[in-house]
Amino acid sequence: MEGESHKRVLVTFDVDGTLIRSTGPSSNRLHRRAFSHAFLHVFGIEGTIDVIEHHGQTDPAVIMNTLVHYGVPSDVASEKLPVLKSSMIEYAQEHAKDVGEGLEVLPGVESLLQALSSEENVAIGLVTGNLEEIAWMKMEGLGIKKYFTAPNFGGFGSDHIDRGHLVKIAAERGKNLFPGGFDLRVHVGDTPNDIRAGEFGGALAVGVCTGVFSKEQLEQVSTGGAVILADLSDIKGFMMLLGIQI
Repeated sequence: MEGESHKRVLVTFDVDGTLIRSTGPSSNRLHRRAFSHAFLHVFGIEGTIDVIEHHGQTDPAVIMNTLVHYGVPSDVASEKLPVLKSSMIEYAQEHAKDVGEGLEVLPGVESLLQALSSEENVAIGLVTGNLEEIAWMKMEGLGIKKYFTAPNFGGFGSDHIDRGHLVKIAAERGKNLFPGGFDLRVHVGDTPNDIRAGEFGGALAVGVCTGVFSKEQLEQVSTGGAVILADLSDIKGFMMLLGIQI
């Protein structure tokens, strides 16, 4: 499956709605409970992130917006953000065995990651609003962490509240593995914020319609010719986007 391309390519993936999806009554259970645990632990609030629209938001933004909804002043929430993030991570690590509950890998994802990981000039990372520890726990729990470039890298909600900066952060970290930099950078995600973030960060944005947003909703926010796919099951087509023949 070795490609003919010698271009150095960085591919970063969003997590929820792109590589994996929430399923059933206990959807994304561990992550949701980690938020609720942090709200209770730090502010004594029995709350849930479901009171706000959180698709495409970074975890710090979800924390802030949820707490403001429950009446916590934004400056107070912001000041406590480091403690809140630590509380989430501690909870997730304590309940790591439950990480796969209410989650499943989307169609085509494992085969695509396998194909990408067999290309020596392709680096694979994450760009997600998830806190870094939780993102990699999900990848491990669902059996796909092994396909990501080692040492693992990316841009995460623990790095910055604004998703747009995460694409740039991942590219900088990727350069440590590929000192010559990249000839092409691609960011794959399922929300309008992923499209905006990819283009803001200087990457080709690839949208997938496997989350809650339609092809039209993803297309209309693009200012840089984003490519919109139904899902990630057309491996040959995706590799062609990278200039790789398989």
